Amino acid sequence: MSMHLCIINGYPKPNREVLTQAGMCGADELYVRVLRKVAPDARLEKLFIADLDTSLPDTRHVQGYDGFIWTGSNLTIYENDPRVTRQIEFARLLFEVGRPQFGSCWGVQMAAVAAGGEVRKNPHGREMGFARKLRLTAEGRAHPMYEGKPDVFDGFISHLDEVTRLPNGGVLLATNEHTRVQALEVRHGNGIFWATQYHPEYELADMARLIVARADHLIKEGFFADRAALDTKVQRMETLASDPSRKDLRWDVAIGDDILDDRIRQCELRNWVRKVVMPAAPASVTRR
Repeated sequence: MSMHLCIINGYPKPNREVLTQAGMCGADELYVRVLRKVAPDARLEKLFIADLDTSLPDTRHVQGYDGFIWTGSNLTIYENDPRVTRQIEFARLLFEVGRPQFGSCWGVQMAAVAAGGEVRKNPHGREMGFARKLRLTAEGRAHPMYEGKPDVFDGFISHLDEVTRLPNGGVLLATNEHTRVQALEVRHGNGIFWATQYHPEYELADMARLIVARADHLIKEGFFADRAALDTKVQRMETLASDPSRKDLRWDVAIGDDILDDRIRQCELRNWVRKVVMPAAPASVTRR
Protein backbone atom coordinates (compact mmCIF):
# COMPACT_ATOMS: atom_id res chain seq x y z
CA MET A 1 0.00 0.00 0.00
CA SER A 2 1.32 3.45 -0.93
CA MET A 3 0.87 6.70 0.94
CA HIS A 4 -2.40 8.42 0.13
CA LEU A 5 -2.06 12.23 0.12
CA CYS A 6 -4.56 14.95 -0.70
CA ILE A 7 -3.43 18.32 -2.08
CA ILE A 8 -5.93 21.05 -1.19
CA ASN A 9 -5.88 23.90 -3.71
CA GLY A 10 -7.12 27.04 -1.93
CA TYR A 11 -7.65 29.15 -5.07
CA PRO A 12 -11.14 29.67 -6.57
CA LYS A 13 -11.42 28.71 -10.22
CA PRO A 14 -11.27 32.28 -11.68
CA ASN A 15 -8.08 32.96 -9.74
CA ARG A 16 -6.56 29.66 -10.86
CA GLU A 17 -7.22 30.73 -14.44
CA VAL A 18 -5.29 34.00 -13.90
CA LEU A 19 -2.21 31.97 -12.98
CA THR A 20 -2.66 29.69 -15.99
CA GLN A 21 -2.93 32.68 -18.32
CA ALA A 22 0.39 33.98 -16.96
CA GLY A 23 2.07 30.67 -17.86
CA MET A 24 2.28 29.32 -14.31
CA CYS A 25 1.33 25.77 -13.42
CA GLY A 26 -1.40 25.27 -10.84
CA ALA A 27 -0.68 25.60 -7.13
CA ASP A 28 -1.55 21.93 -6.71
CA GLU A 29 0.80 20.92 -9.51
CA LEU A 30 3.69 22.66 -7.76
CA TYR A 31 3.26 20.17 -4.92
CA VAL A 32 2.73 17.24 -7.26
CA ARG A 33 6.08 18.01 -8.86
CA VAL A 34 7.91 17.91 -5.53
CA LEU A 35 6.05 14.89 -4.19
CA ARG A 36 6.90 12.87 -7.30
CA LYS A 37 10.52 13.28 -6.17
CA VAL A 38 10.24 12.82 -2.40
CA ALA A 39 7.42 10.24 -2.37
CA PRO A 40 7.31 8.74 -5.86
CA ASP A 41 5.00 5.89 -4.89
CA ALA A 42 2.40 8.09 -3.20
CA ARG A 43 -1.17 8.21 -4.44
CA LEU A 44 -2.02 11.86 -4.94
CA GLU A 45 -5.46 13.42 -5.13
CA LYS A 46 -6.49 17.04 -5.51
CA LEU A 47 -9.30 18.90 -3.79
CA PHE A 48 -10.42 22.26 -5.24
CA ILE A 49 -11.90 23.35 -1.94
CA ALA A 50 -12.70 26.98 -2.82
CA ASP A 51 -15.15 25.89 -5.53
CA LEU A 52 -18.49 25.80 -3.72
CA ASP A 53 -19.80 23.02 -5.94
CA THR A 54 -16.98 20.71 -4.82
CA SER A 55 -18.12 18.27 -2.15
CA LEU A 56 -15.78 17.74 0.80
CA PRO A 57 -14.73 14.39 2.26
CA ASP A 58 -16.57 13.42 5.43
CA THR A 59 -14.89 12.00 8.52
CA ARG A 60 -14.87 8.45 7.19
CA HIS A 61 -13.25 9.45 3.91
CA VAL A 62 -10.74 11.73 5.65
CA GLN A 63 -9.54 8.71 7.61
CA GLY A 64 -8.55 7.09 4.31
CA TYR A 65 -5.79 9.65 3.71
CA ASP A 66 -2.32 9.68 5.28
CA GLY A 67 -1.88 13.44 5.01
CA PHE A 68 -3.21 16.70 3.59
CA ILE A 69 -1.26 19.55 1.96
CA TRP A 70 -2.55 23.12 1.63
CA THR A 71 -1.44 25.28 -1.29
CA GLY A 72 -1.42 29.04 -1.43
CA SER A 73 -4.51 31.13 -2.20
CA ASN A 74 -5.32 34.75 -2.93
CA LEU A 75 -8.44 34.72 -0.75
CA THR A 76 -8.49 36.62 2.55
CA ILE A 77 -8.88 34.32 5.52
CA TYR A 78 -10.46 36.86 7.91
CA GLU A 79 -13.33 37.78 5.57
CA ASN A 80 -16.76 36.17 5.96
CA ASP A 81 -16.64 34.42 2.61
CA PRO A 82 -18.14 30.93 2.18
CA ARG A 83 -15.18 29.97 -0.01
CA VAL A 84 -13.01 30.65 3.06
CA THR A 85 -15.18 29.46 5.92
CA ARG A 86 -15.63 25.99 4.43
CA GLN A 87 -11.84 25.69 4.26
CA ILE A 88 -11.40 26.64 7.91
CA GLU A 89 -14.05 24.13 8.96
CA PHE A 90 -12.37 21.41 6.92
CA ALA A 91 -8.99 22.15 8.51
CA ARG A 92 -10.67 21.84 11.90
CA LEU A 93 -12.06 18.47 10.88
CA LEU A 94 -8.56 17.32 9.91
CA PHE A 95 -7.26 18.44 13.30
CA GLU A 96 -10.09 16.57 15.02
CA VAL A 97 -9.57 13.36 13.05
CA GLY A 98 -5.82 13.65 13.55
CA ARG A 99 -4.59 13.63 9.98
CA PRO A 100 -1.19 15.33 9.43
CA GLN A 101 -1.30 18.64 7.56
CA PHE A 102 1.35 20.68 5.75
CA GLY A 103 0.93 24.00 4.02
CA SER A 104 2.60 27.09 2.61
CA CYS A 105 1.43 30.72 2.52
CA TRP A 106 -2.35 30.28 2.88
CA GLY A 107 -1.42 27.08 4.71
CA VAL A 108 0.30 28.82 7.63
CA GLN A 109 -2.66 31.17 7.97
CA MET A 110 -5.03 28.19 7.87
CA ALA A 111 -3.01 26.37 10.54
CA ALA A 112 -3.27 29.37 12.84
CA VAL A 113 -6.91 30.36 12.30
CA ALA A 114 -8.35 26.83 12.37
CA ALA A 115 -6.73 26.31 15.78
CA GLY A 116 -7.91 29.63 17.23
CA GLY A 117 -5.18 32.08 16.16
CA GLU A 118 -5.52 35.30 14.19
CA VAL A 119 -4.50 36.68 10.79
CA ARG A 120 -4.60 40.32 9.69
CA LYS A 121 -3.18 42.50 6.91
CA ASN A 122 0.59 42.93 7.20
CA PRO A 123 1.33 46.59 8.07
CA HIS A 124 4.58 46.31 6.09
CA GLY A 125 2.60 45.64 2.93
CA ARG A 126 3.20 42.93 0.36
CA GLU A 127 6.18 40.62 0.71
CA MET A 128 6.95 39.50 -2.81
CA GLY A 129 9.46 37.44 -4.72
CA PHE A 130 12.05 36.55 -2.12
CA ALA A 131 11.65 36.47 1.65
CA ARG A 132 15.06 37.66 2.78
CA LYS A 133 17.02 36.59 5.85
CA LEU A 134 14.52 34.09 7.20
CA ARG A 135 15.83 33.07 10.63
CA LEU A 136 15.08 29.95 12.57
CA THR A 137 14.02 30.50 16.15
CA ALA A 138 15.57 28.39 18.91
CA GLU A 139 12.58 26.09 18.56
CA GLY A 140 13.02 26.04 14.78
CA ARG A 141 16.68 25.07 15.01
CA ALA A 142 15.70 22.03 17.07
CA HIS A 143 12.64 21.17 15.01
CA PRO A 144 12.59 18.16 12.62
CA MET A 145 10.97 20.23 9.85
CA TYR A 146 14.26 22.12 9.48
CA GLU A 147 16.69 19.22 9.46
CA GLY A 148 19.11 20.05 6.62
CA LYS A 149 18.22 23.77 6.50
CA PRO A 150 20.60 26.65 7.25
CA ASP A 151 19.78 28.77 10.30
CA VAL A 152 19.38 31.79 7.98
CA PHE A 153 18.05 31.47 4.42
CA ASP A 154 15.91 33.06 1.72
CA GLY A 155 12.68 31.66 0.30
CA PHE A 156 10.08 32.32 -2.37
CA ILE A 157 7.14 34.36 -1.08
CA SER A 158 4.02 36.31 -2.05
CA HIS A 159 1.51 37.53 0.55
CA LEU A 160 -0.31 40.55 1.97
CA ASP A 161 -1.57 39.06 5.25
CA GLU A 162 0.24 37.57 8.22
CA VAL A 163 -0.40 35.55 11.36
CA THR A 164 -0.74 38.08 14.18
CA ARG A 165 -1.63 35.75 17.05
CA LEU A 166 -0.47 32.18 17.50
CA PRO A 167 -3.06 29.66 18.63
CA ASN A 168 -2.69 27.53 21.73
CA GLY A 169 -0.46 24.69 20.62
CA GLY A 170 1.36 26.90 18.12
CA VAL A 171 5.16 27.19 18.08
CA LEU A 172 7.00 29.87 16.09
CA LEU A 173 9.75 28.23 14.03
CA ALA A 174 11.00 30.95 11.64
CA THR A 175 10.77 34.71 11.28
CA ASN A 176 12.19 37.72 9.42
CA GLU A 177 12.04 41.52 9.58
CA HIS A 178 9.03 41.80 7.27
CA THR A 179 6.83 39.08 8.76
CA ARG A 180 7.15 37.80 12.30
CA VAL A 181 5.46 34.43 11.67
CA GLN A 182 7.23 32.75 8.76
CA ALA A 183 6.75 29.17 9.97
CA LEU A 184 4.73 27.33 12.60
CA GLU A 185 4.04 23.99 14.10
CA VAL A 186 0.48 23.76 15.42
CA ARG A 187 -0.73 20.90 17.60
CA HIS A 188 -4.48 21.06 18.01
CA GLY A 189 -7.12 18.46 18.78
CA ASN A 190 -5.62 15.17 17.64
CA GLY A 191 -3.57 16.61 14.80
CA ILE A 192 -0.32 18.31 13.86
CA PHE A 193 0.18 20.94 11.16
CA TRP A 194 3.59 22.09 9.85
CA ALA A 195 3.38 25.27 7.79
CA THR A 196 5.43 28.07 6.24
CA GLN A 197 4.46 31.54 5.05
CA TYR A 198 7.03 31.20 2.26
CA HIS A 199 6.85 28.66 -0.57
CA PRO A 200 9.31 25.72 -0.46
CA GLU A 201 7.41 24.11 -3.36
CA TYR A 202 8.19 26.93 -5.83
CA GLU A 203 11.02 27.02 -8.34
CA LEU A 204 12.55 30.18 -9.76
CA ALA A 205 10.62 29.98 -13.02
CA ASP A 206 7.36 29.70 -11.06
CA MET A 207 8.07 32.91 -9.18
CA ALA A 208 8.93 34.66 -12.44
CA ARG A 209 5.52 33.70 -13.82
CA LEU A 210 3.77 34.76 -10.61
CA ILE A 211 5.36 38.20 -10.99
CA VAL A 212 3.81 38.34 -14.46
CA ALA A 213 0.42 37.32 -13.03
CA ARG A 214 0.62 40.10 -10.41
CA ALA A 215 2.23 42.68 -12.73
CA ASP A 216 -0.33 45.48 -12.38
CA HIS A 217 -0.36 45.28 -8.59
CA LEU A 218 3.44 45.16 -8.34
CA ILE A 219 3.93 48.20 -10.57
CA LYS A 220 1.25 50.14 -8.68
CA GLU A 221 2.86 49.25 -5.35
CA GLY A 222 6.31 50.38 -6.50
CA PHE A 223 8.08 47.04 -6.85
CA PHE A 224 8.84 48.01 -10.46
CA ALA A 225 9.03 51.40 -12.15
CA ASP A 226 7.14 50.18 -15.20
CA ARG A 227 6.31 47.10 -17.26
CA ALA A 228 9.67 47.18 -19.02
CA ALA A 229 11.51 46.93 -15.70
CA LEU A 230 9.27 44.05 -14.63
CA ASP A 231 9.83 42.19 -17.90
CA THR A 232 13.59 42.64 -17.57
CA LYS A 233 13.57 41.13 -14.08
CA VAL A 234 11.40 38.22 -15.20
CA GLN A 235 13.69 37.54 -18.15
CA ARG A 236 16.75 37.44 -15.88
CA MET A 237 15.02 35.10 -13.46
CA GLU A 238 13.92 32.75 -16.22
CA THR A 239 17.38 32.73 -17.76
CA LEU A 240 18.92 31.85 -14.40
CA ALA A 241 16.29 29.16 -13.86
CA SER A 242 17.40 27.49 -17.08
CA ASP A 243 21.11 27.90 -16.22
CA PRO A 244 21.71 28.06 -12.43
CA SER A 245 25.48 28.22 -13.03
CA ARG A 246 25.22 31.85 -14.22
CA LYS A 247 27.20 33.65 -11.49
CA ASP A 248 26.43 37.04 -13.00
CA LEU A 249 22.70 36.46 -12.74
CA ARG A 250 22.94 34.96 -9.26
CA TRP A 251 24.64 38.17 -8.19
CA ASP A 252 22.21 40.37 -10.12
CA VAL A 253 19.09 38.68 -8.70
CA ALA A 254 20.81 38.17 -5.31
CA ILE A 255 19.98 34.50 -4.80
CA GLY A 256 22.03 31.44 -3.90
CA ASP A 257 21.72 27.73 -3.26
CA ASP A 258 19.05 28.16 -0.57
CA ILE A 259 16.80 29.23 -3.46
CA LEU A 260 18.21 27.18 -6.33
CA ASP A 261 19.11 23.85 -4.71
CA ASP A 262 16.09 21.54 -4.36
CA ARG A 263 17.66 19.67 -1.44
CA ILE A 264 17.81 22.86 0.63
CA ARG A 265 14.68 24.63 -0.59
CA GLN A 266 12.33 21.65 -0.35
CA CYS A 267 13.55 20.06 2.87
CA GLU A 268 10.50 21.22 4.90
CA LEU A 269 8.12 19.15 2.78
CA ARG A 270 10.54 16.24 2.53
CA ASN A 271 10.93 16.16 6.31
CA TRP A 272 7.14 16.28 6.80
CA VAL A 273 6.68 13.25 4.56
CA ARG A 274 9.46 11.26 6.21
CA LYS A 275 9.06 12.32 9.83
CA VAL A 276 5.32 12.87 10.20
CA VAL A 277 3.41 11.01 7.49
CA MET A 278 5.45 7.87 7.05
CA PRO A 279 5.71 6.95 10.75
CA ALA A 280 1.92 7.26 11.10
CA ALA A 281 1.05 5.55 7.80
CA PRO A 282 0.31 1.81 7.46
CA ALA A 283 3.33 -0.44 7.93
CA SER A 284 3.15 -1.51 4.30
CA VAL A 285 4.03 1.99 3.08
CA THR A 286 7.52 1.97 1.62
CA ARG A 287 10.02 3.90 3.70
CA ARG A 288 12.48 5.97 1.64
